Amino acid sequence: MIVLVTKWFGVFLCDGEKVIDKRLMPKDADAIAEKLALVQRGGILPEEQQLAEGRERLAVSERRQSPLGKPVLFDSSFIKAESYGFGQELMHDAMMGLGRLRTSEPIGSDRSAVQAVRSLDDLIETCNLMNERLHEWYGMHFPELADFARDSRYAELVAKHGEREGIIEELGLDIQSMGADFDPDDMRAVQDLADQLCMVYETRERTEGYISEIVGKTSPSLCTLVGGPLAARLVSLAGGLERLATLPSSTVQMLGAEKAMFRHLRSGKKPPKHGIIYQHPDVHRAPYWQRGAIARALAGKISIAARVDAFGEGDAGERLKEEFAARVEEIRRARPEPPKREKRKPSKGKRRRPKQRSL
Repeated sequence: MIVLVTKWFGVFLCDGEKVIDKRLMPKDADAIAEKLALVQRGGILPEEQQLAEGRERLAVSERRQSPLGKPVLFDSSFIKAESYGFGQELMHDAMMGLGRLRTSEPIGSDRSAVQAVRSLDDLIETCNLMNERLHEWYGMHFPELADFARDSRYAELVAKHGEREGIIEELGLDIQSMGADFDPDDMRAVQDLADQLCMVYETRERTEGYISEIVGKTSPSLCTLVGGPLAARLVSLAGGLERLATLPSSTVQMLGAEKAMFRHLRSGKKPPKHGIIYQHPDVHRAPYWQRGAIARALAGKISIAARVDAFGEGDAGERLKEEFAARVEEIRRARPEPPKREKRKPSKGKRRRPKQRSL
């Protein structure tokens, strides 16, 4: 069996432990680094093409080389760099050059979306903490405001007016507050907190808009199928669009439910039926007996959409969305009622008498 093997110092054709042909790398660290960068990106080297040309039933040692032959496990440790005049110093320089090349490559938009989603999660957590603190603090002065304003609107009113009289006038309320009066210094401190919270809300809104825009460009099919925010979270959890495209639909279905899955494996509790895709309206609005099947159907369509966006051309989102809607209707018609639970029949065996303890 002839096997194609690629090392950092060359490409070799091996018949067992015998090298029958080879193409060595140039003895230049920068040139080697460029070729290794191409290998890491999943490309095929010209040297590999040359050695594979005209050979039938060729085996290859890497999955990356599968267009040239069938991947097999092969121990190529007998091919030594020193045997071909390549030393450790050259390898060190080549690897340093490779590191510089890969770190200076343009960053894909999907990777920026991953960081943006994580930033959005931090902003949401910050908003929740600051909002809770503002409600607790300003609630001592005007507790009734929580019934008429929420979230960013609450913070805007506190930052703008401070005193409850101005807020009551702007909202057109006719109420008598039960809150205590604040000293000017206390009110100024509360308004500073409200100002900071307003800025965090604005940053959060801009980040959400950025995520929807970037996901719409990089993952149009996925964005059409599940919406921008959920598409961005799926890409973030998977670690990138290409990574999401390579995952099986069963794994996509469980993204975001890793803790629950490990809890199931460790303690034997019921396994989760879905992860982050629970945020999709058709999943979280479905009754419990339909939810698992709908989540499986959605995960399958997400996998297809991610593969179209990562490796295909065009936008298949509308077609996948229609197919998913039709599948949801089928599930609803097939399972209109919850399954009946079988009643356990009492055992007909003889009852065991409790053992009498001797005194």
